[in-house]
This record gives sequence, C-alpha cells and structure tokens, in this order.
Amino acid sequence: MSKTLAGKVALVTGGSRGLGAVTAVKLAELGADVVISYVSSAEKAAAVVEEVQQKGVRARAVQNDQGDPSAAQSLIDSVVAEFGKLDILVNNAAIAVQGQRIDDPQADYAELDRQWRVNVLGVVALTRAAALKISDGGRIIFIGSGLGGRVAFPQVTDYAATKAAIVGYARGASRDLGARHITVNVVQPGVMPTDMAAAAADKLPPDVVNTLAIPRISTLEEVAASIAFLAGPDAGYITGGVLDISGGYQA
Repeated sequence: MSKTLAGKVALVTGGSRGLGAVTAVKLAELGADVVISYVSSAEKAAAVVEEVQQKGVRARAVQNDQGDPSAAQSLIDSVVAEFGKLDILVNNAAIAVQGQRIDDPQADYAELDRQWRVNVLGVVALTRAAALKISDGGRIIFIGSGLGGRVAFPQVTDYAATKAAIVGYARGASRDLGARHITVNVVQPGVMPTDMAAAAADKLPPDVVNTLAIPRISTLEEVAASIAFLAGPDAGYITGGVLDISGGYQA
C-alpha cells in the first residue's frame, strides 16, 4: 500500500471505537502518525493505539471530553507538543440522542443540550483551536450524517440539526482557510455498524431501508476509505464539499 500520508500527523476525535477507530487505523496504514481522543473508554483507546503502532507509525490516545469546549485547546496543544505539528483533523466524535419527539413531555432536554455541546460547540471549539496550529495544506474533515440533509423519519430532530449545522460551519471554514490551501470537507455516512447507530436502529421504522438505493448499511471501512481520500494528496482541490456515503439515501 502506498504511504501517501507518510510524515503527516493526524488527530481523530472519538477514535477509541467505531468509525473513529477504523479511520485511525486506515490513516496509519497510509503512513500517518495518529492521535486519537476518547472520553472514557481507556482500554479500547489503548487497543486502538496498539493496532495503529503495528502499522509502523507513532500513536497516542488522549482523554478529552468534547462536551466541554474549553478542553479543545489543550487537546490541540498536546498533539503539537508531542508530535511537532498537526496536518489532518478528523472531527469524528459525536453522540446521538434519538427516539423522542420534541413535543414529548418526557423528552430528556438535558441530554439533548449535551448533544449540541458535543456535536456542535465542541467541534467548533476544536476546529478553531486547530486552525491556529494546522499546517498549510492541511486537511479538516467533519463527520456528518445523511440526516443533516434529509430527515425521512421522526424522533431525530436535534441530532439532525446538529449535523446540518456542521455542514454550514465547514463550508464557512473552507473559505476562511482556503488561502492557506487547507481543505475543509464533510463526510456524511448513512447507517453504519457502530454502537451509536445500533442504539438508534432499534428505534427506526422498519421501512427505512426503502429510503436507500443500495438496500444495506455501509461498512465502516467504506466510510473510512473516503475520509482517507479526502485526507490525502489527491484531494487537494476539493474543499467546502459534502460527500454522501449513504447508499443513495440522498437521492
């Protein structure tokens, strides 16, 4: 496999499991040193670090709660202090609070508010901090959701809104950072075999699969491959874009 990311340093938030873990390994396979952040899954994070290191690159896991925007600067500073720079930021960490309508008197508004802090405010804080440190010609990739563009069923209002907000922020950031040849893009997966998606899938109508042109969920590897492409040298003229990896959900 060509080491197209050799010499690069990548930060993948929420990298202890699911798409974040698979993405971290994929970037390492392409030669990047990788830092992952995690909230509480220290053992899982350590296992990902070990797997990344087996690819012949440096790796580290950093505990960081994205629900606390004030913690963003210290995360970026720790990456630069240990690895000397930051070239690739994958804003992957997120939570999904779904399964209740907004007019449900039992809706957990505290959890919905935390979802906004993690999925939007924390992402914005981290991107701002990274923008001051990331190398010219760097890559910033946001992980959105097909729900950010099309909401085909109820009980996902706030989650869908957080992901739609990310698209607007990414497009603005692409303008702000374009003069430095830093690309900023959004990858919007559909339903994936992750812990978060599995919890949400139990609440989805049985005919959701009918919204897909390809009647199956994606693999994590398919989504990670698209992230790796946007992180690489062949994507240097792609910015402000939204790439759907959703089996035709947007069609």
